Amino acid sequence: MNAMVETRHVSVRIGGHALLDDVSLSVNGGETVALVGANGAGKSTLLRILSGELRPHSGLSLLKGQGIAAYRPRDLAAHRAVMAQSVTISFPFTVREVVQMGAGDRAASAVASMVDDALEAVELSDLQHRIITTLSGGEGQRAHFARLLVQARCGEGEHGPGLILLDEPTESLDLRHQLDLLKLAQDCAVRGAAVIAVLHDLNLASFFANRIVMLERGKIVADGPAKTTITDAMLERVFGIRSAVGRVPPEGTPFVLPHRIETARP
Repeated sequence: MNAMVETRHVSVRIGGHALLDDVSLSVNGGETVALVGANGAGKSTLLRILSGELRPHSGLSLLKGQGIAAYRPRDLAAHRAVMAQSVTISFPFTVREVVQMGAGDRAASAVASMVDDALEAVELSDLQHRIITTLSGGEGQRAHFARLLVQARCGEGEHGPGLILLDEPTESLDLRHQLDLLKLAQDCAVRGAAVIAVLHDLNLASFFANRIVMLERGKIVADGPAKTTITDAMLERVFGIRSAVGRVPPEGTPFVLPHRIETARP
């Protein structure tokens, strides 16, 4: 199977510091992947490489078998959708207008039902005429995810399933909306998209992803299902904490419950 997106021996450096160091990653359509690791491990940098926003100093990044740098901006937007960690909108657009931006230059009438579906999916139909800057942080987060859903569906209609990249998508959300958003992302994968998300909550990562990619100091140190990557030994290595990783029957999904505040490093 050809990978939806891949990096080959990618390195990114600032000065003498390696943000990414010889990182190779391949993700197929239909997969859900969580990028996890300590602050500064390289998660967001890797996401920016995969999106085409950042070019590596060495190595290669491919989307659907073609170098990401070779895509024109409009074509790239049709093959991959990105939800950044922080999005600031200063102009008084309504929620509906922001969500409709995911359709690019397509006529509003042509995508009206798609916008309606996205607003309903994130439970913002009742707020669609509100100015985006008047929403709470969590409501704004859901609006931007709805915009991504519209972009992904437009691209899917033209080119088939693509790549969805999410940088800390649950940061401002309450627990129910965290689960709802991740379920919607999983639904995109069911339709054939490759979905990659930076997540700090390891329990949510275990719920969401069929692959956990653990980064440490710019390198991938673990890649696999949660039950083999989220372990006491790996959490001590990557986060420097002594924790208790439990498992909830019957699925055996790991959950992380530190017994006390005790770090493994001096």
